[in-house]
Amino acid sequence: MMRRKVYITAAFCWFLLLHLFGQGTGKAYALALKGMYRNTVQQIKSADLMKMMQRHEQMLLLDARTLNEHKVSHIPGAYHAEYNKLDLKEFKAIPKDTPIVVYCSTGSRGERLGEKLQKAGYRNVYNLYGGIFEWVNQGFPVFDHLGKTTRVHAHSLSWGMWLHEGEKTFHEAA
Repeated sequence: MMRRKVYITAAFCWFLLLHLFGQGTGKAYALALKGMYRNTVQQIKSADLMKMMQRHEQMLLLDARTLNEHKVSHIPGAYHAEYNKLDLKEFKAIPKDTPIVVYCSTGSRGERLGEKLQKAGYRNVYNLYGGIFEWVNQGFPVFDHLGKTTRVHAHSLSWGMWLHEGEKTFHEAA
């Protein structure tokens, strides 16, 4: 736990320095993610997930965020499966070799959900590296109940600093 705090603090300081000198935040975000992740679930990059989606590959895409975050926007085809409220009984009919991609804002809650699924015997579980923030930062689309949107629930002011594209919101979905 202490190591995570050190990584996150270092990443925040790195972000401030890069911001002051006009550099991007890619390295700072990578450092923050390194501190958050336990590396217990294989990661998948946004571009690779998009390729899978474009090839119409069979997979289950799960949004580990709160229902409110999911309603603001989500990756197309994602099902809401809040990481700390998931009932694995709902997955009985899903074959254990089904590719499952999980995500949240930055990847930490997605990884927790992925761990639960792996513990339940699912063998092809992937965590979206950088979460929906990285997805949107890479220019990929998100949707709400009305269709394509630019709004993304930024989770909190401190985490919202990693979201550079799209419209940050901290409010409930309309």
